[in-house]
Amino acid sequence: MSDTGTPAPAGSAASGQPTAGQPSAWQPSERELARRVVRRTLHRRQLLTASAVTLAVFGSLAFGVTQLPGWERVRETFFSLEHAQESFPAILSGFWVNVKMFLIAEPIILVLGLLVALARQSRSAWLTPLRLVAVGYTDLFRGVPTILLVLLCGFGIPALGLTGVTNDLFFWALVALVLSYGAYVAEVFRAGIESIHPSQWASAQTLGLSRVQAMRHVIVPQAVRRVVPPLLNDFVSLQKDTALVSVIGIFDAVFSARDYGNYHFNYTAMVVVAAFFVALTIPLARFTDRLQRRYAERERAGAR
Repeated sequence: MSDTGTPAPAGSAASGQPTAGQPSAWQPSERELARRVVRRTLHRRQLLTASAVTLAVFGSLAFGVTQLPGWERVRETFFSLEHAQESFPAILSGFWVNVKMFLIAEPIILVLGLLVALARQSRSAWLTPLRLVAVGYTDLFRGVPTILLVLLCGFGIPALGLTGVTNDLFFWALVALVLSYGAYVAEVFRAGIESIHPSQWASAQTLGLSRVQAMRHVIVPQAVRRVVPPLLNDFVSLQKDTALVSVIGIFDAVFSARDYGNYHFNYTAMVVVAAFFVALTIPLARFTDRLQRRYAERERAGAR
């Protein structure tokens, strides 16, 4: 009621309702509040169920493994804390070789892969030899196992005795990894370029761009964004395959672990090396999953 005794108009300040021009604060209804309570209850119930099932499954597996007749021998051979501590410094030093090789190879592979993919996308008759070389490169190096490339480059090329060419095993192992993964990455880039809708090419031509300009400013930027998740998957594999360089005698983490195991007749060092690679790989794998999820959400948002 107003001071004069007349009822206050609906929406006035005196009635507790927002007046015209004032923003109104949204308040959830009682039904919406009840829905939220139900959702929170279901979420807690699912979390408890998932935790209980996970503990039961992995606890049963651990109990079953420890009850096997050969478990004590396996534990002493592969999971000895004493040998893990003793081998850790040498493995840590060797693992830096693997990390250094990965960090050097990754940018080179990206550049090589993109150049090969662009060569395969060329349409000029003058560039036919280059296109054939690109096709031959991807077909050849995707077909040869990476470990054979490491052996061929590490032992074969220095054996030629070429003047002015280094015989450094680290260099030739790096070349083998770049050649092998460059072929895979080139195909990833090519798939990304070919996934761009033809309307993008038509739009670029309408704007007066040449094929090279369209590729540079329109097609490649979109293709690169699309292929980032599969590229990261390739680099997760590259991280692990740096362990292959141990076959030509490079003193990396695997070679250090194998040397320790052969000397002490204990293979705990191998498990330590595996833990190093897993610790390096998991963050990149989770980052890849996150990027894939974000890309999928963006695509779904664009489809609505």
